[in-house]
Amino acid sequence: MNPPLENNPIRHTQKIKAQIYQIINHLREEVGTVTEAKAQSLFDTSAKVLAGLVKAYDDYEKKGQKAWQIELMASLPKGRTNHAPRR
Repeated sequence: MNPPLENNPIRHTQKIKAQIYQIINHLREEVGTVTEAKAQSLFDTSAKVLAGLVKAYDDYEKKGQKAWQIELMASLPKGRTNHAPRR
């Protein structure tokens, strides 16, 4: 059974992604507008970081990333989390 539309997380992620895309587009426009190299780099880097965030939203929506799969997390062994060698 699907959740009601207002409770559907995919609906919310899609709205948030649309807003992030607007910011990405604005940042890319600003790269061409400003002449200072550091500002251009900042805007370009910001756009790339936000594009990575959009990918995380996409992965959540597709349930493709193992990190988003609750079953996987529940199946991991409980125990040592430190990967340092034992002495």
